[in-house]
This record gives sequence, C-alpha cells and structure tokens, in this order.
Amino acid sequence: MFQKRFLAIILLIAGLGVGYWDYTSQISTADTEASKPFKLGLDLSGGTHLIYEADLTSVEPTETTKSMEALRDVIENRVNLFGVAEPLVQIERGALDENGERSQRLIVELPGVTDVAEAVDMIGDTPVLEFKIERQEEDALRYQQAIQDLQAAMEAGVQDFVPDDILSEGPYLDTGLTGKFLDRARVEFNSNSGEPYVAIKFDAEGTELFKDITSDNVGRVLAIYLDGALIQEPVIRDVIRNGEAIISGGFSPDEARELAGRLNSGALPVDSLELLSTQSVGPSLGAQATEAGVRAGMWGLLMVSLFLILWYRLPGVLAVVALSIYLAIVFAIFKFIPVTLTAAGIAGLVLSIGMAVDANILIFERMKEELRRGRGLEEAVEEGFNRAWLSIRDGNLSSIITAGILFWFGTSLVEGFALTFAIGILVSMFSAITLTRSFLRAIAQGDNEGFKKVLFGSGFTGKPDAGK
Repeated sequence: MFQKRFLAIILLIAGLGVGYWDYTSQISTADTEASKPFKLGLDLSGGTHLIYEADLTSVEPTETTKSMEALRDVIENRVNLFGVAEPLVQIERGALDENGERSQRLIVELPGVTDVAEAVDMIGDTPVLEFKIERQEEDALRYQQAIQDLQAAMEAGVQDFVPDDILSEGPYLDTGLTGKFLDRARVEFNSNSGEPYVAIKFDAEGTELFKDITSDNVGRVLAIYLDGALIQEPVIRDVIRNGEAIISGGFSPDEARELAGRLNSGALPVDSLELLSTQSVGPSLGAQATEAGVRAGMWGLLMVSLFLILWYRLPGVLAVVALSIYLAIVFAIFKFIPVTLTAAGIAGLVLSIGMAVDANILIFERMKEELRRGRGLEEAVEEGFNRAWLSIRDGNLSSIITAGILFWFGTSLVEGFALTFAIGILVSMFSAITLTRSFLRAIAQGDNEGFKKVLFGSGFTGKPDAGK
C-alpha cells in the first residue's frame, strides 16, 4: 500500500517540477531573456516564407539528395551572414512531374524578416565557386598603387577622381576554373603527422584547365572564392597534371570539414534556383494567431476537465491531474527537440489531448464493468487497465501510422501537424497507462461500498452500474 502511494507522490512531484521548468524557462525579464522559449513558426511569430525549386537536370539520380543537402547548407550560411534569428532551411520533395520524377524544393523561413524583396536578396542565386590566380608582379604593383591613389583622393576630398579600372578586377584574376569542373572535395589526414587537409579532384575538362593554370603559375597563389567571398589562398607548389590537389595549412578537423563542405557546396551542378512562391506574415498578425491558439487550447482543456470531473468524479479528477502532467511533459519535449510550433502544430497538439482523454474514458468504463461483476476496487482497477490497454494500443498505433504517413509525404505545414500529433499520442499513452494507473492504485485501497459509490459513480447517479 505504502509503495503505491509513494510512487504516486513521486510522479506528482516530478510532474509539478516539469511544469515549473516549462513556466520559468518561458519567462523573460527586462534584464534577461527566456532560457528555453518555444520556437514559433512564421504564422505565429511573423516573417517571410520562400519556396524555391532547384533545377537538377545534370545531377545523377543517386546524387540528388547530397546535392540538395549541400545546397541547403550554402543557403543557410548565406542567411546566417545577415544575422537572421533562427532561420529554417529545409528540403521538401515536390509533386511528381509528367515523367514520374519528383521535383526537389527548398523551403526557407526567415523569422522577423517581413520584407520579401530583402529576403530574396539574401538568398541570391545558385552558389558560385571560382578559382582565381594571383596577379603578376607588375600587375600587383599597379593594383597596390591604384589602391593608394584612391585612398589619397578620398582623404583629399577630390570629387572628380577616376579610379584605375584595375580596381574593379580585384587582387586576383579570373582563370575560367569554376565549381562546375570540381568533381569532389573531401577531408583526409596525413599518415605521418595526422594533420588534416582537404583533397580536391576535378573532372576531365577541369583537369586539363587546372594543369594549364598550375604549369604557368608555380609559386603563385590560387585564390578560392565562394559567392564572391575569399575562403582560401593556397599556393601552387608544382605542376598538377592529374586534376588532384591538396589544400593544407594547419587546419583543425572541423576547419577542414568546413572548407570541404564549402567547396562541395559551390561545386553543385545545379543550373538554377527558381523562386516559386513567397509569403509574408506581419508580427502583429502572428501575435494574434498565437493568442487565438492559446485561448482555444485553454477553453478546450477546461471543458474537457469539467466533463471528466462531473461525469467520472474522483477518477475524473485524477485524469485531469494526469492530463496536466501530460501537457507539461509534451511542452518540455517541444522545447528540447525543439519543435517549431505553428498553427497547424497547435491543432495537432489539441487533437492529441482528445486522444489522451479518450484513453482515460476507456479505462474508466472497463473498470466500471468489472465493478458491476462484483470485483473489489483494487482488482477492478487492475483488470480494467488490462482490458482497456489493447483498445488503447491499437487506436493509438493506427494514429501514429497516420501521423508518420502525413509527416513523410506532406508539406512543411502538414509535417508540423503530424509531428506534434505523434509526440502527443506517444506521451498520452504514458499518461494513461502510467500516471492515471498509479494515481488510481494509490487511492483504490479498501473495499467499502460507500467509497466505491463516490469513486466510481458516473453522471448524476451514484451507482457504478447505472442503467443496468
């Protein structure tokens, strides 16, 4: 008897602790921000939603996934350069075309960016990888002199100064060698020193071009640019005839992996990125949607709680307590994963609450059937749970399968609904089978008829066998 009640108390305290953490991690003050706030989608927080379609005509079918993942990384890096808070860049498989092939789309969500034109400028076009050669000494001196002349003119306030055209070309010259000639870039380690380096390999056409460049420029810098930004300045040590080269320079493993990833990103054989659609949500509209969703959830939970208490009495009270702990656990999971909450995601959560209540109702009805047969309280609790479990398991399993199908085949909006729905169902099974069961075991001690009448009476009658 003591062990059952002790377990119920521990579960209750743990649930209160999780709920308290949910609350405190969401609170922000004038001096500090919330430690673990909910991550809200664009429809709740405001921002811009962009959908791009990649042209992968020249990509082998087996390389499509890798190409899209690399493209996603490049776009994410671009957005991060602008300081956008928690951007979301994800891959979505589009509809089947007339040839039976599935298009590949890139979903970009930028919280806080409500200017669509600004968002499109952030994304830009297909990533460009370029290899440029260091200027000859004479050209390099002319370039340095042009910079000095420009600086002197700016300091003197000369209005009609015409800069040297060489400044527009930059410190390095184009070679014609770009990312489309790069076959791969990968991290390898020196067998003697263990130092990481990046090994690159060009295709057949790139190999010939690379051989010509290296044979004419030994000892000079071959600069590597990605999206116009200089990312590496390796020196050509020797003529390279096989299209394979090594980029070294005291990298750490993480730095080498980052460089290889950036090289591969710029080497994508993606012909273009087509902007299919845009959507902008203002912050005030997002706040209204959030408030409406929270209000609907609170009213729904209140009405369900009243029904459980009025109809099932003390078991209903225990079910409401278990349901409150269920919500605390679900919210904690949403914060830890983290789950991006959208209006559709909130709908999935509310629906899972209904599934959790349904499980409790099945259990209570099975227990009442056992009491009608003359079983004692403890025996009725155990047998009622055992009989209800199969129905709960089968019903929830079919719902989880449905959620999985929606998540796999649905769009990003449907994925949010499916994810919150699936998490809610899984936690509801724990709530019904573990929490409610432990609480009922703790109070189902003794076997007097008066206690049975109060505990298991239903509706507005006082008998568990009402209607018999």
